[in-house]
Amino acid sequence: MEFTSKSELDERYYQTLVQMMQSQAYRELAAAQMFGFGLQYVPELRWLKFMSWHIREEMEHYEDVVKMYAEVTGESVEPAVHERLLKRPIEFATSWYELAMAQFLYDRGGFWQLKEYEECSFLPYRKTIEKIIKEEKGHQALGERIVVELTATGAFEDGKQAVFEKWLRQGLLSFGRPSSDGAQYAIGVGLRKRDPGPVMQDFCDDIKPAVKACGLEFPPMARIGIDEPAGGLNLSLDGVDVRRAEGYAG
Repeated sequence: MEFTSKSELDERYYQTLVQMMQSQAYRELAAAQMFGFGLQYVPELRWLKFMSWHIREEMEHYEDVVKMYAEVTGESVEPAVHERLLKRPIEFATSWYELAMAQFLYDRGGFWQLKEYEECSFLPYRKTIEKIIKEEKGHQALGERIVVELTATGAFEDGKQAVFEKWLRQGLLSFGRPSSDGAQYAIGVGLRKRDPGPVMQDFCDDIKPAVKACGLEFPPMARIGIDEPAGGLNLSLDGVDVRRAEGYAG
């Protein structure tokens, strides 16, 4: 069943939708703030242009969600977003290498999370998400390429694993807790496609070539504060083809 307006929704569906929109608005604004702060570390004009464009895109996506929220609820989402940012401020990068890692993993996590809503049963939300996904596809590979190329220089060996774990956690947090009651409800009413567990696995599989190319290792999920799905995640790099990593030069 598909819906187009608030009047068609029961209370639990509506409150779940409100939570989804607030979370999406938070992620978009948090990303813009994080990349904006990181501009001070960008070393070259070509990357300054890319990061500046990326910040503008995140702000446009934030605006898309703000408009949708107002149309659905008749209220502004901004107070809820700012309250959440005060309680859970986004991590900031402190170097160009870390900013590239954030662009790779936080952005990639957000992309996989969004894809779970591309068949959303609330059509205005689906339309907004489809627009964001289409625009996000244009730069999915670039953060990975920068990380792989920078790591290949050998200049970041001492800190690369810690930086990877910090932003891997942020990427995985995008999906929520596996097998939660809320996730199962959202699947049942068509708000999302799958439980967070399989999405986490797809995300990890997607980044494995770059992880292996950079000489990194997946940490135990408990160490970075991530709840694994029942049965755990397959984090093995055996058989992974590093040639699939963006920026890998051999």
